[in-house]
Amino acid sequence: MSLQIVDVIEYVENNIVQFHMQRIEKIKTLSLKQVLKKKNPYLFKAKNLRTSDEIVKLLIEAYISSSEETMFGDWLEGLAIFINGKVYGGRKSTTKGIDLEFDKENIRYIVSIKSGPNWGNSAQIEKMKNMFDSAKKTLRTSHSTLQIACVNGCCYGQDRNPDKGSYFKFCGQTFWEFIGGDQDIYLNIIEPLGHKAKERNEEYIELYARMINKFTREFTELFCDNDGGIDWKKLVKYNSEK
Repeated sequence: MSLQIVDVIEYVENNIVQFHMQRIEKIKTLSLKQVLKKKNPYLFKAKNLRTSDEIVKLLIEAYISSSEETMFGDWLEGLAIFINGKVYGGRKSTTKGIDLEFDKENIRYIVSIKSGPNWGNSAQIEKMKNMFDSAKKTLRTSHSTLQIACVNGCCYGQDRNPDKGSYFKFCGQTFWEFIGGDQDIYLNIIEPLGHKAKERNEEYIELYARMINKFTREFTELFCDNDGGIDWKKLVKYNSEK
């Protein structure tokens, strides 16, 4: 079946709100102490940060950037499974570590979907390979002659050497064409992603500004001395003391 771009546009416009709502809920539930426990206080000192608002902004921007990458990666995974389901009848896999399964030209493809090409270190990549091996064994218990190909699919970026031996790594345009059978999918999904973005971003920006003000006041009360200077030892103790 060929992909109808109207179906993709409709899916994106109906579901992108979920991502924006996740962003808003995340920022509503964030606490300064929660973020302080996860970030490196020595870095703040090394960067010669001197005011509460400088530290708070660096903290929050780093934390939110990381969490948004994860949230949007999960959202793109859902889009990829939707597109593949329309074209090849693919489905969300029930096998541990595998996101997508589908059949194409008498081959069962098992796919682990990541956001971008530089998603993991050597240990994480080895773990993915082990999951591929385990998934193949599971599938072959009921289909002994089944041809299986393993794919690490990345929603953006490039990899000029896709054959990794035990699996393939398809990135960006190559990945979207692989799952959807159309070399232009990676371009066609970009425009509808802006649906509702403006109004949701305005709500988000208002919440973000309030949070910065609130956390700056809280940080000053907790980690600044009476003269307004940052008590670095107190901050490090809070972050790292056993």
